[in-house]
Amino acid sequence: MSPRDPASSPDPLLILVDEEDRELGFERRSLCHDGEGRLHRAFSIYLSDAEGRLLLQRRSLEKRLWAGYWSNSCCGHPEKGESTEAAASRRLEEELGVSVPLELVFKYPYHASFGEEGSERELCSVFVGRFDAERLRPDPAEVMEWGWLSPREIEEALAGGRDCTPWFRIAWSTLSRSWPS
Repeated sequence: MSPRDPASSPDPLLILVDEEDRELGFERRSLCHDGEGRLHRAFSIYLSDAEGRLLLQRRSLEKRLWAGYWSNSCCGHPEKGESTEAAASRRLEEELGVSVPLELVFKYPYHASFGEEGSERELCSVFVGRFDAERLRPDPAEVMEWGWLSPREIEEALAGGRDCTPWFRIAWSTLSRSWPS
């Protein structure tokens, strides 16, 4: 179990890293996303169903960055003293109300600015998992809408200019080559 109590850390300490994923220290989440951002660990989870569809979510309007944008199934940050794998499992429970086995498939660094609101500068671990949609219980403070899309529907949405988070676009360009269908 994670040593973190979500109610006690509204601005938790995130893990600062270099591009080789070597730990450099810790910084408050809000400060990691200020200005051009500071490189820190993050993760993105991509859940498929038996038909090979991907669970997408539309981010809550309460989010500081990319509020109301469509994104992958779940994402977040490991916090001080927490492994990336433990954090991914924790966030699935907090954000979607589910627990599924996850597999790490790759990592990538990226940087994306969201105007004056701040930036993402992350070393992102990408996890995949299979999921039964009947158990989904999304937290409305995190997720305002969700749905299952086939790879073809995702490609059409991206080509059509749907508002999607930059980390989703980046990771999907790699994941789509081997996504189950």
